[in-house]
Amino acid sequence: MGKLKNLNAATRSNLITYGMVIVLFVVMQSLAAAKAISSSTAGLLVPITAYICLAISLNLVVGISGELSLGHAGFMSVGAFTGVIVASMLAEAIPVGWARLLVSMLVGGVFAGLAGFLVGVPVMRLHGDYLAIVTLAFGEIIKNLLNNLYAGFDGSGLHLSMTNAQALGMDGGKIVINGPQGAVGITKLSNFAMGFLLVLFTLFVVLNLVNSRTGRAIMAVRDNRIAAESVGINTTKYRLIAFVVSAALAGMAGALYAQNFSSIVPKKFDFNTSILILVFVVLGGMGNIRGGIIAAIVLTILPEKLRFIGDFRMLMYAIVLIAVMLVTNNRTIQSKIADLRERLRRRGDDQAALAVDAEGGVVDE
Repeated sequence: MGKLKNLNAATRSNLITYGMVIVLFVVMQSLAAAKAISSSTAGLLVPITAYICLAISLNLVVGISGELSLGHAGFMSVGAFTGVIVASMLAEAIPVGWARLLVSMLVGGVFAGLAGFLVGVPVMRLHGDYLAIVTLAFGEIIKNLLNNLYAGFDGSGLHLSMTNAQALGMDGGKIVINGPQGAVGITKLSNFAMGFLLVLFTLFVVLNLVNSRTGRAIMAVRDNRIAAESVGINTTKYRLIAFVVSAALAGMAGALYAQNFSSIVPKKFDFNTSILILVFVVLGGMGNIRGGIIAAIVLTILPEKLRFIGDFRMLMYAIVLIAVMLVTNNRTIQSKIADLRERLRRRGDDQAALAVDAEGGVVDE
């Protein structure tokens, strides 16, 4: 405990975040192994990890960089469908499921990052509402392109078409993406353990970026773009870095998400999904990584737990969202919570001091 207190605030906060994620994983894995949770809740474990990664990655753009992006589901879909194609083509070359999933997530992340770069180069010169509109348009364009994409492979390699399945011209082989029907016949490779590892990787990338020289430059641009430019910071470059990293992590999460189902359709990655991910970030607190994680977990489980009220389920969901937003933005409630935290901290310090006095010495560091 003494060593933990000697660490700087950023390192201590990061360790607490990692510890929280590890504890949650151990608890949920133990409950799932003991069959102490319902099958519906167990089925949500992989989507929850994917949504956590998406919330963390979008927080890098919205919270850390200070930009409003409404096309995060587009990058998720790029990673999802790329990952499905790669995993299907490597079925014989890499028979081990977790290794094939890992490769597909990496490739999905690379392609999503490339898409983020191609989109980001022109749009990172925009700000505010203009950036939001362009990223929203990108997400819709990607969805419509995938709605018309046909992909399959045979002995001669990968075949793509924007017309129909017959235009692929395959000699036997397998159709992986079938236009509006989406990806069909997916081998389920995703599991909670791989989702947990992806969450740790996403946290590692984002937290280290935020606490690096690059991260400080990104936040300087967010706080005051003109002042940042006056000291020689290339604002477009650093905003683009945050955007591309966020897109790549979203692509990896998309690959994990898609391979948790036997089929996935492009309309799953529409505007509503982008808004849902943004809600995770806003509800958890802009720039608050731990808050985003908690929001992703709660808002993914809540609709399922409210199914018992039937048609009123989404009404209650909306009421909960509004109530939480009112509470988190009420200064009186925030001050009371801050006072409670301060009292708890002082009580902990007093107990530690009493323990030291009782031992008649200094705690060994």
